[in-house]
Amino acid sequence: MRFKELHIPEKVLEGIRAAGFTECTPVQAQTLPEALRGRDIAAQAQTGTGKTAAFLIAIFSRMLAVPSPGRGPSPRALIIAPTRELVIQIAAEAKLLGGHSGFRIVPVFGGIDYQRQREEITKGADMLIGTPGRLIDYLKQKVYSLRKTQFLVIDEADRLFDMGFISDLRFLLRRMSPYDKRQSMLFSATLSNRVLELCYEHMNMPERFTVTPDKVTVEKIEQEIYHIGESEKPGLLFGILRREPAGRYLIFCNTKSAAERLEVLLNANGLTSAAITGNLDQKKRLKVLSKFRDGTLPILAATDVASRGLHIDGVTHVINYDLPQDPEDYVHRIGRTARAGAGGRAISLACEEYVHSLADVEEYIRQKIPVMPLTEEMIVTNYRKVFRHDGKKAYSPLKKGPHHPHRKEKPTRTGNKSLGHKNDGHRRPEKKKL
Repeated sequence: MRFKELHIPEKVLEGIRAAGFTECTPVQAQTLPEALRGRDIAAQAQTGTGKTAAFLIAIFSRMLAVPSPGRGPSPRALIIAPTRELVIQIAAEAKLLGGHSGFRIVPVFGGIDYQRQREEITKGADMLIGTPGRLIDYLKQKVYSLRKTQFLVIDEADRLFDMGFISDLRFLLRRMSPYDKRQSMLFSATLSNRVLELCYEHMNMPERFTVTPDKVTVEKIEQEIYHIGESEKPGLLFGILRREPAGRYLIFCNTKSAAERLEVLLNANGLTSAAITGNLDQKKRLKVLSKFRDGTLPILAATDVASRGLHIDGVTHVINYDLPQDPEDYVHRIGRTARAGAGGRAISLACEEYVHSLADVEEYIRQKIPVMPLTEEMIVTNYRKVFRHDGKKAYSPLKKGPHHPHRKEKPTRTGNKSLGHKNDGHRRPEKKKL
């Protein structure tokens, strides 16, 4: 189905052409006809299949067709997403698709100038896109209202549950216009019972869609797995990177410390890389993601903070340096490649610490991940070792030898000189017993 076959206003079609879209993806072909009629939507679809464009095209078309409730503090559309990265990605796509429609789009999330965001909202917003915490903060201050909001989108609903945002989400929904006075859309990679309960509670008899239910992972992703010891994982990773140096790699670790150690190790061996973790400053995170997105940074190490919501075209490889312990995280991680119809590879390293989750992953995706043969030639051994196996530093640049000019010699303690006693290194005389 082509977009021009649908009842989409010309201004929105201009935005679609500017984005380079011509044909609908399966989730768009299924949901758009009903959403354009004003029906509520609850859709399950694989990550990277065009969910964001589906609800944005529907909202912009409906905003042009439905009369505005008038000027006031309520945005016409509210989009709730679980992470900052997803908010940024939705806002960027919204400005591209809605650029010719004249709507004012304001993203709201933590980690950047609080007062500036507040001022942007007070100027008025047609579409407000944000994370639950920051949205609630401004709502409690009465910076804006939701009483006349006409359109609602809940994106990555299952992730909102996983991250503990359900009470925040219900707080926002209880302060919105009645469910039969607005159009609501919910999109999620999985429609669990708790997500469906939210639909029935706060939506108006939504049309339910499940796209490709028999295939949880994208078909064009080539999946493979290596069974390897923990101590050999760095060597195999270097082997993979050396065999295919032209790729753009997103490497996932299960912990913040593992991602940070991997960043240091890769850079120490001449491979330009960076790491994004949950506690990274927002400005630094945006800068790193921008470099990775434009291709100037070829390797990005990350925790699961990056597994959802990042739409970065051109990611050729996703490497699970640590096999995820949650099967759903596996699907979201590898969904960062093979986006918008492109191909991609997902390589997992199953070590003794995390291999126990493999059976759950394969049961969830309903397929066996092909096990690849491993030879000694594939494992690089002559790389510069920065950390010992226990994670401690193996070397320090300022400790190359005992007489290194930048190294300050630690004074040798003799006797009790450090305590200020001048006894030439002799032991302090014991007090005589009285």
